[in-house]
Amino acid sequence: MWKQFLSKLPRTKSTGGGGGGNSGQCSGGGNGNPIQRTSSVPAGGGGRSASTIKRMSSAVFPSSVVAGIEPLVAFKDVPSSERHNLFVSKLGLCCAVFDFSDPAKSSAEKDIKRQTLLDLIDFVDSTSARYPEAVIAACSRMLAVNLFRVFPPSYRSGAGSSSGGGGEGDEDEPMFDPAWCHLQLVYELLLKFIGSNSLDAKIGKKYFDHSFIVRLLNLLDSEDPRERDSLKTILHRIYGKFMVHRPFIRKAVSNIFYHFVFETQRHNGIAELLEVFGSVISGFALPLKEEHKIFLWRVLIPLHKPKSVGVYLQQLTYCVTQFLEKDPKLAGSIIIGLLRYWPVTNSQKEVMFLSEIEEILEATSMVEFQKCMVPLFRRIAHCINSSHFQVAERALFMWNNDHIISLVAQNRQVIMPIIVPALEQNGQNHWNHAVLNLTANVMKMFSEMDEELFSACLTKCKEDEENQASMEEKRRLKWAKLESAAALQPVTGHTAVLVG
Repeated sequence: MWKQFLSKLPRTKSTGGGGGGNSGQCSGGGNGNPIQRTSSVPAGGGGRSASTIKRMSSAVFPSSVVAGIEPLVAFKDVPSSERHNLFVSKLGLCCAVFDFSDPAKSSAEKDIKRQTLLDLIDFVDSTSARYPEAVIAACSRMLAVNLFRVFPPSYRSGAGSSSGGGGEGDEDEPMFDPAWCHLQLVYELLLKFIGSNSLDAKIGKKYFDHSFIVRLLNLLDSEDPRERDSLKTILHRIYGKFMVHRPFIRKAVSNIFYHFVFETQRHNGIAELLEVFGSVISGFALPLKEEHKIFLWRVLIPLHKPKSVGVYLQQLTYCVTQFLEKDPKLAGSIIIGLLRYWPVTNSQKEVMFLSEIEEILEATSMVEFQKCMVPLFRRIAHCINSSHFQVAERALFMWNNDHIISLVAQNRQVIMPIIVPALEQNGQNHWNHAVLNLTANVMKMFSEMDEELFSACLTKCKEDEENQASMEEKRRLKWAKLESAAALQPVTGHTAVLVG
């Protein structure tokens, strides 16, 4: 159909103007250049009237296409009563999907489609009349045809911003979709159409339904960061527009998180989904529903498990702290949940966890702190003794936080006996100079906080060391006696022999 249509357009020499020669080509690699808008009619057709163009294409477009409205006519050239029909006709024209792997292929058709998309966006921006159901249905169909597609398999290791492996250490360049110059316009049209006051949510929910939302969410696995950013904004707009779909959206997103955490640990859009949910959580009504608390315990806390948590940790921490602002009584259970997923063999993740713990402790009340302080500071003591200097350093930096010092000071009878032995061991054995200096500073702080308790903890620490040394010596002597006794026994056919 496109070839027939193009053969009937007037052919003139291009003068290199901005009409259409280059508008169908994708430019740049995601540098955010503004969209260039041009005339509705392709270059070379300026001398023909709208009626002439209509006569030319009447043989190409069937009479069933919306009352014979010619798609390339500008909206300003038709009566206001026919503009919705023209809108539907232009939507039908945009249902053609092109191959962008070859920039030279179908370039004229791409130009026409791109210009038609720009016209649709301008119309949605300018109209104030309510969209009839036929317009909403046609728009939904065109969006589905252009957006919903299967992504090709990724052949590079560690591909995707939330894939397993390197976490925030991934240095792979993002992959850009060659069709973005058209996809960008389709996403912009979807965003403006959903956000338009002309769209009746009661009618729109029938076409932007659960199936549409699930397929839209699947697109968040795109490797193109520009596409994920557009989808993030659109998802937020859909959540705000269609209140009836909100429970379903929360459930569908939870399923994506479950699949990511417990099965694949590979998904490109986790950070974007969490960013959307940060805004959603901030809008939760009080008291929090049980459904929302389950989302915290079963989704947000387990999201700390994947190796790639560094890619989306900032958004994840924001979501967790939003829950704390809504209900401070959740602090104890959040900290216990983080301890359950503590990365004992991954030093890079340990540093991240310590940073998040500090941020959570800043919003923790005394009552909630006392519920979790013993297991928490046992873990911090292990971190202080870590041979990885960044882990030990980050754990010691927590004593630069005034709120944490206040919590520790009021519970020093419990915390100092846990932390002082770790500090003493660090002072004697740690290899890193910076860690030794920080250890000395924290020990001085404890001494000034309660000198008597600090001295008692040091004494107890030395007694424990002596007892440990005594037990090890007794154990060594017992094994020596057993070995000497075994050496005196005659060796028989079925007797096990200790080889030195």
